[in-house]
Amino acid sequence: MQGEWAGELVGPDVWETCRELIPAGSVFAFLAGHREVLFPPGMFTDMYPSSNGRPSLPPQVLAAAVVLQSLHGLSDFETVQELRCDLRWKAACGLGLYDTAFDPSLLTYFRRRLRHSADPTRIFTKVREVVAATGVLKGRQRRALDSTVLDDAVATQDTVTQIISAVRRVIREVSGAGETAAEHCRAHDYTDPGKPRIAWDDEAARAVLVDALVTDALNLLGHLPEQELGERAANAVGLLALVAGQDVEPAEDSDGRDGRWRIARRTVADRTVSTVDADARHIHKNRTRHQDGFKGHASFEPETGLFTAVALTSGYGPDNHEAAVARDLLADEDEGRELTVLGDSAYGTGDLRAHLQADGHTLVIKPPPLRRAVPGGFTIDDFRVDSAAGTAACPAGHTANLGQVKADGARTAQFKRACTDCPLRQRCTTSKTGRTLNVHPQHELLTAARHQAATDPGWQDEYRRWRPPVERAIAWLVAKGNRRVPYRGVIANNIWLHHRAAALNLRRLINLGLTRANGSWHLTPATA
Repeated sequence: MQGEWAGELVGPDVWETCRELIPAGSVFAFLAGHREVLFPPGMFTDMYPSSNGRPSLPPQVLAAAVVLQSLHGLSDFETVQELRCDLRWKAACGLGLYDTAFDPSLLTYFRRRLRHSADPTRIFTKVREVVAATGVLKGRQRRALDSTVLDDAVATQDTVTQIISAVRRVIREVSGAGETAAEHCRAHDYTDPGKPRIAWDDEAARAVLVDALVTDALNLLGHLPEQELGERAANAVGLLALVAGQDVEPAEDSDGRDGRWRIARRTVADRTVSTVDADARHIHKNRTRHQDGFKGHASFEPETGLFTAVALTSGYGPDNHEAAVARDLLADEDEGRELTVLGDSAYGTGDLRAHLQADGHTLVIKPPPLRRAVPGGFTIDDFRVDSAAGTAACPAGHTANLGQVKADGARTAQFKRACTDCPLRQRCTTSKTGRTLNVHPQHELLTAARHQAATDPGWQDEYRRWRPPVERAIAWLVAKGNRRVPYRGVIANNIWLHHRAAALNLRRLINLGLTRANGSWHLTPATA
């Protein structure tokens, strides 16, 4: 049942009695004065469908607390301590001077209701409506795109820890799995969550343990009682099957496979790094920087310093690539609105360029660097590709026909014999059979983009002037310890990222002079 204000505070009204102590122009003062308008009770009605039961704490109090929590990067416990002891927090959330706030678990329940509601990111949506009402983005057509890696909230687990944890989860979640484990699993006492006691500096002992644990996992999976599994049980079984196979391979000796298992001499691309948070992934932002966690994406208006959209993904796979997420980041812009989209080379794919240009947007996106078959040698831009005629000419003047269109739309041209006595071969290819040219489906589009980026002073000035501010926006997102996400899973952390962006947008609007007069939001002329 949704709670409402009873009209009685515990002690004096902090905002009324201590207003001079609350910093003017702060988020605290703004929420104290406009909390009920920003978060009206009707905004949360669908989250409390039942009219029975004990009334909850008014949701606008929790919404204000979540905004401040996201702004300052605090845990639930720290947030409640601030509400109990800090006059600014009490005033912002409408608490009385002697109010001891509430149990931290209420914040957990509030986020859970948000997560299962029709609009889990409604707080961000509400702040975005305020942005639209002020008209601050009117006439500002630039959108800068960027992403960053966010650390997960759990410790990365090695293969041994993951298998033991996954076996324990199956025993806990699947009916009858405990008896099966007692009969078929001998490598470890699975009532003990710790690691087995072995000589960890002994390579042979580690190998024996890994083989035994994988064998236990397979035996458990193979002897589970036949039954219909619920969601939690099915997830536990699937996770065990995943971690039991992702890091190992059959051991081999001179006679071939011998039935044992060993740590694989490779790493699977989509490796699960922890059974505690199965959504977290090992992410490479570039060749030298890698982290375990998620990837946060943002669309940013560089003149006003406002986030127009954010998203959090697992960071692996084509659907989580920057170029794929960019479509969703720009999807909520006004239909027919032509934008200037700025981005680094991660957004420079041919598919995204074709999509954005079809929507009428102007692209100031850095093209991906070309790969050279030979260091300092020729690139595809040194070839003359005529897609209409179906031919490609190399720098030496040899011509080859483009092959049939592949499933992904690409075509290839093979020069082969033409490379045999070519004087430019050392600068073109190291292949014994000659140069093979791979032509992208959007070859002309990408070639034109590279040419523009290299030769157009206007493009270069636009990129240098307006692309860097998005780095400042990313720095705002991860400040105050927010490089590490506070929750587990993509869904919960995506909601958190939206709350973080909403709080930053609100602070930015207040700095720009956000006020409310005559029933509408606007920016004061002196600071707009």
